[in-house]
Amino acid sequence: MTVTVAEVGQHEGEAVELAGWVYNRRSSGRIAFLLLRDGTGVIQCVLSRDRVGDQGLAVFERLTQESSCRVRGRVRADRRAPGGYEIEVTDLEPVHVAEDYPIKLKEHGVDFLMDHRHLWIRTPRQNAILRVRAAVMALAAEILAQEGFVRVDAPILTPSAPEGTTNLFETDYFGEKAYLSQSGQLYMEAACMALGKVYCLGPTFRAEPSKTRRHLLEFWMLEPEAAFFTHEDNVALQERLVRRLVLGVLERCPRELETLGRDPEHLRRQVEGPFARIAYDEALRILDEHGLTLPWGEDFGAPHETALSRHFGRPVFVERFPTRVKAFYMEPDPDRPEVALCADLLAPDGYGEIIGGSQRISDLDLLLRRIDEHGLSREALAWYIDLRRYGSVPHAGFGLGIERTVAWICGLEHVREAIPFPRLLNRLYP
Repeated sequence: MTVTVAEVGQHEGEAVELAGWVYNRRSSGRIAFLLLRDGTGVIQCVLSRDRVGDQGLAVFERLTQESSCRVRGRVRADRRAPGGYEIEVTDLEPVHVAEDYPIKLKEHGVDFLMDHRHLWIRTPRQNAILRVRAAVMALAAEILAQEGFVRVDAPILTPSAPEGTTNLFETDYFGEKAYLSQSGQLYMEAACMALGKVYCLGPTFRAEPSKTRRHLLEFWMLEPEAAFFTHEDNVALQERLVRRLVLGVLERCPRELETLGRDPEHLRRQVEGPFARIAYDEALRILDEHGLTLPWGEDFGAPHETALSRHFGRPVFVERFPTRVKAFYMEPDPDRPEVALCADLLAPDGYGEIIGGSQRISDLDLLLRRIDEHGLSREALAWYIDLRRYGSVPHAGFGLGIERTVAWICGLEHVREAIPFPRLLNRLYP
């Protein structure tokens, strides 16, 4: 019976076959120990001369780190073994004997590991991170489906940009200028007028020359948009979504969080109660108390977000930013037009913004004025302007950064570990 490492606990006492790669090996003469990984976990395989003979031990000696092989044997419970089970091997079959593996079981520098990212992702820690990432994306789709949202995929190549072209990657499109998308939002606004509640999930691109631990040049965004949604509806959905994402990961990925050294109860406490919620003006006051004075009308940088997230110790919404520092499509507060009906959600533990969202402008004349004020092209945005001509309604949405969310949940130092193959300033390889 062929099983995975994750399944061996269901077959105690049975003869099984596993296929995987050598994570580590050691020998003490008549007994040899092989740590085998298969992508679902790591298991200890025990080889004795009595069971495999001299030939089996000779095969063991040939295997190098990351060699691929198949083992056959009986599953035995052992609390001392990784995962609580081990395999008493009766047969060892090499598939491929690897060359000298560059990533040893020791500390390596970040640049070296990034140069070997295609191999680094095989390690238990990186495996755990990528499994949490997969769980976050699967949970997001499940949660939004339960909320009545329909997935609509947005294009990656676009003729214009939702926030100007300053930080976009430009490419030639058969003689025309095109850009790698920085957001699927505008297309989701069109789609929500057809389907009511929609979302997209895909890669987005920002050509920002930034080297902070929170920035990638290519990252994934979850972008829900809903017709007849207000700012209040939008914030409430974000809180439900983030809470259920975290609790879902705690349920589905306990072993991964243990591998990462992340305290599940710490995460649970952060999201079980109501999220904090403050206005931009209140945020300035708190920042001033922390020695980070910021003039009214300035947007936050990473130090400001870090200070605010640490101040509350739980997710915090900062809402009603000045309209002049936000995108052209954000609806002004009718009671205070100099601020927008928008909010950024800051993750705790100093991770900063993971969501940005707002109610969108639904009035045609106001949208045209804002497009002109931002120096954008009415012609390029003609299709988007049409949405305000034909059955315009109040609507709202947001974008959740997958990598930043994963970094917070996993407790990572840098978002580069939260994506399989990161694209960073001065790094396009591998």
